[in-house]
Amino acid sequence: MTLLLALKVTMKNSKHFAEIIESSLQNFIAQSWVWNTYPTFGSLVTIEHVKRTLFGVVYQIKTGSMDPTRYPFPYQKTEQELLREQPQIFEFLKTTFTCQVLGYQEKGKIYYLLAPEPPNIHAFVGHATKEQNQLFLAHDAYLHLLFGAQLNNLDELLLAMLKNQTALGILGEGKLEHFIESFSLLTGNDYRRLKLFLQRVEKVVEQ
Repeated sequence: MTLLLALKVTMKNSKHFAEIIESSLQNFIAQSWVWNTYPTFGSLVTIEHVKRTLFGVVYQIKTGSMDPTRYPFPYQKTEQELLREQPQIFEFLKTTFTCQVLGYQEKGKIYYLLAPEPPNIHAFVGHATKEQNQLFLAHDAYLHLLFGAQLNNLDELLLAMLKNQTALGILGEGKLEHFIESFSLLTGNDYRRLKLFLQRVEKVVEQ
């Protein structure tokens, strides 16, 4: 059994799919166990700590070579053709993703704060369940940490989060109204930015 196949078998029997390779209080970088298995932009992931469960949102995803001396080469073939003819080239690929910490759950209570300690290096990362998404995103207090992080693609990230919540069926009308109200306050009631954002929200949350 190849290493890649062994990893895929392991993943089928586990809710985890990656582990942390860089960590701080504010954010962390994780590497997927299999290069083409990773969370979507704007989705929630969780890390189980001895004392708490940390929640993070994916805001960057990168795929490249594990070996700095080897770079992907354009073969002018489809991925299916390459998998059939040269499957070994995919063994040198890796995917990492960066997450902003949004809060944590401890003793059954949700805190929209940075955790007392950063997640451990090599801690496992898993997708947040629908129930965890519903519980954590029930309150929009997590937006304070996102705006405080001053991310370059913040509006894109927020739209992706709303799209994910729509797909999960957990974005009600009242919840969306509270989200927009908080967005307006945190942007200093920037009318132009709010208007443009609302125009895009309408397309994102359409069923």
